[in-house]
This record gives sequence, structure tokens and C-alpha cells, in this order.
Amino acid sequence: MSMVKTVGVCKTFHGGNGRGPLEVLKNVSLTVEQKEVVCIIGPSGAGKSTYLRTLNRLETIDEGQIYIEDLLLFDCHHGFNHVKMHHDERNGALLEVGMVFQRFNLFPHKTALENVMLSPIHVRGLSEDEAWERSKTILERVGLGDKFDAYPAMLSGGQQQRVAIARALAMEPHIMLFDEPTSALDPELVGEVLAVMKQLATEGMTMLVVSHEMGFAREVADRVVFMYEGTILEVNTPEKMFSNPENDRTRQFLQSVL
Repeated sequence: MSMVKTVGVCKTFHGGNGRGPLEVLKNVSLTVEQKEVVCIIGPSGAGKSTYLRTLNRLETIDEGQIYIEDLLLFDCHHGFNHVKMHHDERNGALLEVGMVFQRFNLFPHKTALENVMLSPIHVRGLSEDEAWERSKTILERVGLGDKFDAYPAMLSGGQQQRVAIARALAMEPHIMLFDEPTSALDPELVGEVLAVMKQLATEGMTMLVVSHEMGFAREVADRVVFMYEGTILEVNTPEKMFSNPENDRTRQFLQSVL
């Protein structure tokens, strides 16, 4: 069973202020298999984050198909979804997709533990005791067992991002999406977040990661995807992608960032 599959996904932003339409995704097709770690790399403006956001309906698509765990959720033509499905079933499928953003978006007036507990209680319907136990275990798992009662302002950026990862994991998703999770961090804090992500990969979590951390992509990914101007130009193993890329534009990009 594939965990995520997109076929021919297209997305255009229609700008205001006299700006014309901007085609940000052009016929993007990609499949992520169970327990696979796929890293998407590419220059800013390539459509990487937009693509990730289409997978959990944070962005709508104009054309194409999106499957989650082999279930067709979106089959869009001219912006209209032709899949007839009860919204509870679609929402249930989308709950299996966890997401971690560039910004942590934690509630400042709630402790680390309370931030992680919220969704399991209000979305999954867990009791407070169940959510407390699950959240405590997950915070320990991401190395924050001593920070249960800390408020976000008392935590470093790396610790806040690890709380955000714990918050996503508390929903027990089947796949995790990471949208440049280290880009807002000071350089010395990046390693602690990447270490948690590496641990998730070794535990068999299916992960789709947009990242500028080439070392992480080289070390952890099963496949690396290079996106440029809204299209996928190359998909390869890390070894081939970083040592002998097939596409000239991929080669230019890697020479500029490595």
C-alpha cells in the first residue's frame, strides 16, 4: 500500500494588484511507500511547500488526483473535486497525515504537555487521562521529559519545534509531513530537531520532508526529489542524487548549496 500518491497535480495562484496567475505546481506526480523517507529539495519558489500543503487540504488543487493510503480523496478538474465522499470519511483519512511547519505555532498560554494534549482530546476524543499519558510518553520520546510544565517562552526554538513534532505524533498519524522544520532555528539548534526526525525514520515512520538540510537528505532519505519551477525534475537515491545527478539543473542547484 502506498501512503501518499499524487497524479498530475496542478495548482495556480491568482494574484491581485494586477499580477497575473502564477502556476506553482505543474503536473506533479509522486508516490511515497510505507515506511519510506522521501526528501524534497530545490530552490525557493520551486513549489515544495505548496505541494506538501495540498496533501492535507491546506491548499486546494486545480487538477490532478491525491490518494492517501490508496484511498482517492481528490480528483480535481478545473478546481472542482469529483470524488463523492462523506466529509467525515475524508477528514478521517486526512487525520492520518501529521504535519510539522517551519513555525512552531504553539499556544503561548499552555504548557508543553497541554499543547500536545489538545488535539488528542478535541479531535481524537481521548479522555484527559489518556491524552495525558500519551502526551507524556511522546514528550519523553522527543527528549523533553523534563519540560512538561514549561511554557513556550521558556523553551529554545529547537525545544519548541520538538514540542510541535510531539503534538503531531500525539495524533498517531500514519505519515508525517515536515515543511522545512529547521529553517526558523538558530544553526546550533538544528541538530536536536534532526536527531528526533532520524529517530522517527529508524522507527519506521513514513515521512515526506521538505528541507534544505542536505546532510539529512543524504543520510536518512530513501529517495530524494528535486523540484524546480513547480515540476519534479529528478527523483533518485541519495547516493546518485548527490554524487551524479542526472539533470543539469539539479547539478547546478547542488553545486550552489553544497
